[in-house]
Amino acid sequence: MSGKSKNALDGKIITISRGLAIYKVKASPFWQVRIRDPRIKRYIVRSTKETSRIQARAAARELAHEVLGSEKRVEREFTFRYYASRLIAKGERLIAQGERNANYVRTIRLCINNPEWGLEKAFHVRDVRELKTRDYQEFMDKLAKKRPDLSTSTRNMLTATFRNVLKVARDDGVIDSIPSTPRSRQQDNPRSYFAFHPLVAKEDDDYQAILRAAQELAAQEHVTRGVPLTDELYDLILFTTHSFVRPIVSELYALKHRDVTVADDPRRLLLTIRNGKTGFRVANTMPAAVSVYDRIKQRYPKAGPDDYLFFPDYENRGTASKIVQRQFCKVLKQAGVEDDPSAKIKYTLYSLRHTAICMRLVLSHGQVNIYNLAKNAGTSVEQIERFYAKRLPLSREMAINLHQFGGLD
Repeated sequence: MSGKSKNALDGKIITISRGLAIYKVKASPFWQVRIRDPRIKRYIVRSTKETSRIQARAAARELAHEVLGSEKRVEREFTFRYYASRLIAKGERLIAQGERNANYVRTIRLCINNPEWGLEKAFHVRDVRELKTRDYQEFMDKLAKKRPDLSTSTRNMLTATFRNVLKVARDDGVIDSIPSTPRSRQQDNPRSYFAFHPLVAKEDDDYQAILRAAQELAAQEHVTRGVPLTDELYDLILFTTHSFVRPIVSELYALKHRDVTVADDPRRLLLTIRNGKTGFRVANTMPAAVSVYDRIKQRYPKAGPDDYLFFPDYENRGTASKIVQRQFCKVLKQAGVEDDPSAKIKYTLYSLRHTAICMRLVLSHGQVNIYNLAKNAGTSVEQIERFYAKRLPLSREMAINLHQFGGLD
C-alpha cells in the first residue's frame, strides 16, 4: 500500500472565526491559513510562514485583513442578496394573484442566480445604500468582455432586474433613488406576418393560400406522423387569426369551454386567458371566431366545461402543440409560403398572431384604437408600434383618420 499524500492534513483544522481557519499539511512545517472571500464565493489559501500555532493565528488575522481589505461587514437586511430574495418573493405573490406569468419569476431567477453572469455573483454582499451608477457600469463592462455573445435582450433583462431589486429597497425606505442604468441599444427582431389583401393583390394573398392548403390536405386525409390532418387544423388557423391569442401552451392550447362566452352586439367570443404570457386577461375575438366555436361544438358534441377547445384528446398540451406545429409546417409547404420575403425569416404558427394584429391595423382603415388592440392582444402599444405598425404602409384612410378631430358637445 502506498503512503498518505504529502498534502494530507497533519492534525485538525482550527477555526479562528467564521470563514477563517488554520491547519497544517504533512508537506510543510508551516501553518496554512484558509480565508473565505464572500465576494467570489471561494476559499483563498496562504502560508502563514509560522511554525507556532499561536503566531500562526495572529498571522492568519493579518492575512485575512490584507486579502479582504478594510471592507466592512454589511448587515444582512441591507445587502443586495436580501433584496434580490425579496424581489423573487414579490414576483411569486404576483403570479399567485394572476397578475404575472410564471416566466416573470423564471427570468428574475435567471438574471440573479446564473452561476456565470448573474447579479448575485457580482453584488450579493454589497450594501444597496452604496451602489452607484459606476458599480452597475463596471459590472456591465466586465460582462461585455467576459461574455460578448450575450444578446442585447439578455443584457437589458439584467438591467431591469438590477433596477427592480433596488426598487424594493427604495420602497422600503432604505434608499431614496435608483442609480441611473442606461439600457443597451436593442436591435428588434422582425415579426413575420402573412401577406394579405389589400396589402397585396388577391392572387398574392398568402393568408388565403394557407387556408386553402389546410382544406386541401384535410380533404386528402393527409397523415403527419400517424396523426390525420383534419378540418380541425383549418379551424385552429382561423381561430388564432381572429382571436389574437398566442399559439402557446398557456394561451391557445390552454383554452377550455368554460373559458369561452358568446357575446352579442357585436357578435364575438369573450376568451378568459388565465395564465397568458402577460398574465390574466379577457380577450374579445372577431366575429369569425364565433363560427369556429360553433363548429368545435359540433365536432365534439359531448364536450364538457373542462374539455379543451382544440385537440382535446391530448391531455398533454405540449403534445397537442407539437402535433399542430408539424401539421402547420406541412400546410406551409403545400401552400408554397414557407418564408417571409420581407422579414427574411421562416413562417411559424406564431405568424398567425402577427397577421391578426396587422389585419386590424390595416382592415380597420386606421380606425382601430391601438390601446384597445394592445390590451386585447395582451401586449403593449410600444410593441405594436415597434414590431407591426412601422412595417405597414400608411394608407390614405390612415392619413384621413390622423387628421380627424373628435366631436365636442
